[in-house]
Amino acid sequence: MATPHNQAEKGQIAKTVLMPGDPLRAKFIADHFLDNPVQFNSVRNILGFTGTYEGHPVSVMASGMGMPSIGIYSYELYKFYDVDNIIRIGSAGAYTAKLKVLDLVLVDAAWSESSFAKTQCGNTSDTMYPSKELNEKIREAAKSLNIPLVEGTIHSSDVFYGEAGLEAVEKQAQEHNLLCAEMESFALFSNAQVLGKKAACLLTISDSLVTNDAIDAEARQNSFTDMMKVALKAAE
Repeated sequence: MATPHNQAEKGQIAKTVLMPGDPLRAKFIADHFLDNPVQFNSVRNILGFTGTYEGHPVSVMASGMGMPSIGIYSYELYKFYDVDNIIRIGSAGAYTAKLKVLDLVLVDAAWSESSFAKTQCGNTSDTMYPSKELNEKIREAAKSLNIPLVEGTIHSSDVFYGEAGLEAVEKQAQEHNLLCAEMESFALFSNAQVLGKKAACLLTISDSLVTNDAIDAEARQNSFTDMMKVALKAAE
């Protein structure tokens, strides 16, 4: 049963889906970590694959960038493909000098000025939360792999290029105790809440608004292997 955005048939997607933003990162994970991966989607080049990891079925599918995009793909996975768990694996910009490039952040709350939840279901809260159960599995996976995690509240933003300036961003980060910024998890958590499913978000720091350290697009695509390993272990 295909949707307008996903050509997969029921049964081709695992109960747990890892969801990077970048389609090429999804392909990288399938090529380097999954056994016998089979591509189930290429509509709009939003690539999706199902294979096994250490004997357990797992899927990986891109979300695209921003809340409207992940809002579509995650909703369809939950609603029409019987997916139970989605772990977003993405990049983020640090709001604090305590976070270094390539540090891993486990999101325990996503604050946003977005109207996504209000428009989608009438929920006016500015904060959405992940599944406690999924987060605990991610903690256990990271511990077993000896990979450190930083946990906290993140900013899930609708805007990448803002005109307000760095001072306004810093003020917002201080007011809401925000570790870093990304653009998807608020919508993912909202969809999971609406549909009675589970969602989590694991981020790798790709750049810092404090130190201006950064890695390039190719490195973002291919070097986030610690995040990938933790998420795959948690999906078992």
